[in-house]
Amino acid sequence: MTLPPGSRLPTPLITWNWLRRPYPFLDECAKKLGETFTVGLIGLPPVVMFSNPEHVREIFADDGETLAAGEFNRSLAPLLGDRSVLMVDGKRHLRKRKMLLPPFHGERMQAYGPAMMEITARAIDKLPRGRSFSLHEVMQDITLEVIVRTVFGFAEGPRFDEMVRRTKRVLELGAWPPLLLPIMQFEANGYSPYGRFKAASAASDELIFEEIRARRRSGERGKDILSMLLDAKDDLGEVPSEQELRDELVTLLVAGHETTATGLTWAFRWLLDQPATFAEVRNAVDALGIDPTPEALAKCEMLDGAAREALRLVPVIPLVGRVLKKPMTLGGYDLPAGVVVACSIYLAHRRPSTFPRPTEYDPTRFIGKKMSASEFFPFGGGLRRCIGMAFSLYEMKIVLGMLMTRVDLRLSHPGKEIGMVRRSITLTPEQGLRVSARDRIRAEPALAGRAVAQA
Repeated sequence: MTLPPGSRLPTPLITWNWLRRPYPFLDECAKKLGETFTVGLIGLPPVVMFSNPEHVREIFADDGETLAAGEFNRSLAPLLGDRSVLMVDGKRHLRKRKMLLPPFHGERMQAYGPAMMEITARAIDKLPRGRSFSLHEVMQDITLEVIVRTVFGFAEGPRFDEMVRRTKRVLELGAWPPLLLPIMQFEANGYSPYGRFKAASAASDELIFEEIRARRRSGERGKDILSMLLDAKDDLGEVPSEQELRDELVTLLVAGHETTATGLTWAFRWLLDQPATFAEVRNAVDALGIDPTPEALAKCEMLDGAAREALRLVPVIPLVGRVLKKPMTLGGYDLPAGVVVACSIYLAHRRPSTFPRPTEYDPTRFIGKKMSASEFFPFGGGLRRCIGMAFSLYEMKIVLGMLMTRVDLRLSHPGKEIGMVRRSITLTPEQGLRVSARDRIRAEPALAGRAVAQA
């Protein structure tokens, strides 16, 4: 058995490129090696990268018996725990997934809209006017508060504020990219980066376990996701343990907070750099009225296209992977057991045959056209597609729409090339995308029409 061609660079240098500049590195590999190639990283088995939709479709069609996603995600276990839905495979994964899905569909998910709008409005009111700030930090604050409210069910008050503070600490320490490598996961009596991260995680877990136990004792339930999971049972009639609940909640936190905040930041990065496109999206939002409802924003095609196009052009994570449990022929290669089979989200989203002018930001490419799950998959695919996909897109459209309605944002350094930095598994604009804000002055419709006529 032979693997596809790979880079001839030394493994340490390949690993450095992967951690520091993954997307330019993927572009270089694809240019030199073709659409299918192998990447060798320190401490990991060979990673075979695919981006052809036919190969992606075949990978996503697997039922978990041959391609194990849970085993691939093991590097995230220190943060998410080893009982999360991301960490298991086969029938156990399906039972967990079925139990977790109800809160993220239909009317139940739409019930989170008012909270998303309230939290976003409060964040807009706090924006500094007339001076530069990091938009990514603002997006992080919004999405974190949304998760603490809608997923954990914490009411406004001191415990809510403390949960936000402790969670921020965990996420900041966990954002250091080298922690993804198994060789860096040692505690050193709390003095290593990993040791500090574990201590912060334990402090955050303390509040989570307290909330789980208090809710179970009191029988109190709300509209939050924790309330639903406390009463949930899997197909075997088993209720989740405290540790399982903690792992699922933290998974939803990480998946629904950092990734959504990053997607929002990238969307504004492109919109603010293209005034005509920005105006087109804003006009679509303005057409919904002065105070559009969450449902109206969610149904706005231009907002939907703006969100999806940002996730296409710069996916917040570079790939989704599976560990091959037994030999398999894929893409013309006979692959041995033990290698990692990865679908490169970034390269798949930049195939000219699928997305003409792939390096351009164009929200209209999603209007009236539905991409297949093997062509556009920012949330993964198959049985492992992120259960929070609809939640994340719903939130992105609400936040994008409200910011467009309420404030005028400007890039602090227009025309300047904006690079990216890695934060754990996500990739964000450098310096958090520096912008400035001012209150938006909107003319009344009648006055606006009169002004146009006079002009």
